[in-house]
Amino acid sequence: MANKIYATGRRKASIAKVWLTPGTGNITINGLSIDAWLGGLEAKKLRVKQPLALTKQDTSVDIVATTLGGGFGGQADALRHGISRALVAFDPALKAILKPEGMMTRDSRVVERKKPGKRKARRSRQFSKR
Repeated sequence: MANKIYATGRRKASIAKVWLTPGTGNITINGLSIDAWLGGLEAKKLRVKQPLALTKQDTSVDIVATTLGGGFGGQADALRHGISRALVAFDPALKAILKPEGMMTRDSRVVERKKPGKRKARRSRQFSKR
């Protein structure tokens, strides 16, 4: 096994670069702890830690990550995807646990582009009879 493993996770317009090393369970994102980075968003914290909890690696690996683009929701999901990919690179046997849970699949849904003559992607202008 390598000493430091790198993986990239993506979701919407967000990208997460993840470095995984054997350690004690510290998670650092953009130079902050996960609690400082996400604040009171407990559901998103659980979402980020989900691959670690499923594989029971939450106290045996350290994670250092940088995220960019999008908002906190997209970044949290990108981080989850990156952590999953890093865990599989760390130990290929973990893929059997993560793949059925949908952790290895990149969620490819993105915002539809705005079309000309429309207010949004599909929303038309309001009709005025007079």
